[in-house]
Amino acid sequence: MSPEQLQGFFESITGQIVTVCIIVALFGAILISGKNKKTDTKALVLSAIFVALYLALNQITIFRMPQGGSITAFSMLAITACSYLLGIRRGIMAGMCAGLVELIFNPYVIHPIQLLLDYPLAVGALGFAGLFHKGKHSLITGYLFGAFCRYLCTFLSGVIFFGEYAPEGFNAFSWSLYYNITYIGTEAVVTLVILFLPPIRRTFERLKTQVDN
Repeated sequence: MSPEQLQGFFESITGQIVTVCIIVALFGAILISGKNKKTDTKALVLSAIFVALYLALNQITIFRMPQGGSITAFSMLAITACSYLLGIRRGIMAGMCAGLVELIFNPYVIHPIQLLLDYPLAVGALGFAGLFHKGKHSLITGYLFGAFCRYLCTFLSGVIFFGEYAPEGFNAFSWSLYYNITYIGTEAVVTLVILFLPPIRRTFERLKTQVDN
């Protein structure tokens, strides 16, 4: 299938229906507890809230990069917070849902692997923040790791599929390395400033206690 056919499919009603079905299936998996296979409505509701929050914050663009990507109003924090509160499995699935919703509203597809790297995997990778769910600075450490995992996905996509856009003096590797860190790194630094504020940290700690109980 050519890039034009792929793009056309995901812009079509059929493509959008397929994407929605995958999103519904992911939310269904979020509903089921990984340990005892019981349903967990609270986890489902919280995941849906964080996905909606990610999508809303992602629309608040502080700076849009010329070749894709943007600095947003703390959108990455929504998925990393979901993973911090609900665990890595649900955080990754919530991130994948958010990435697939992005695909519905703003598809840019030239290859199946590029689709995965730029949409469900890139946003889902933020869920790896849940690996750091214990300790005094677990939210901050987790956020950094989640942002780094997202960066790896966008970096790989840039190297493999968008190297031809590298300006003079750059190759595909160095351009993707620089280009993607420009917006992901900037948003990460700004978000870290917020997370280091004691009231913000205490709020997340209280939420973590309430969710765990």
